Amino acid sequence: MEKILKKNPTKILKSLFLVIFGSLILTLSAKIQTPYAPVPSTMQTFAVLLLGMSLGYKLASITVIVYLIEGMLGMPVFAKGGGIIYLTGPTSGYLIGFIFASFAAGFLKKDNNYFYVFFYLLFSVSIIYFIGLLWLWNFIGIEKSFVDIFNIGVKPFLLIEFYKLLMLTILSSQIFKLRKFI
Repeated sequence: MEKILKKNPTKILKSLFLVIFGSLILTLSAKIQTPYAPVPSTMQTFAVLLLGMSLGYKLASITVIVYLIEGMLGMPVFAKGGGIIYLTGPTSGYLIGFIFASFAAGFLKKDNNYFYVFFYLLFSVSIIYFIGLLWLWNFIGIEKSFVDIFNIGVKPFLLIEFYKLLMLTILSSQIFKLRKFI
């Protein structure tokens, strides 16, 4: 521990603050229900991608891992509370997908054009849904068709996800400016 602190204590404290702050953002985003969605949806995917874009791949993925650990330990950070049950229930795959999506979004660069940013964010959020679908398929039962699982676990969220990605793309130049301070 001493060796770590000797390297650059200011940078370590700054990173620790950013991880805690990012975890708070994820917690708040879990409590915000998006309007007009056919089924309840939160702003978590927006926050996950935002963290990746602003913190970079390392800090963003560490932040998501810390958030999941907080939830596992019973802190009410998830949409409807906390506890180990969230990482064994039907939405667990989506939560685990947050780690990989934040990591992927962390590779976006400020000089990428809007078209590239949108499709890269689409790729990143697709990771969440891919892992979530696989988990959901296993949870509900593999005897269900993949189309049935897709209709339950992705289709209801497509429109709201499109708007979230569009919003992040439009704000991307401002989001990347945050990296200068991190």
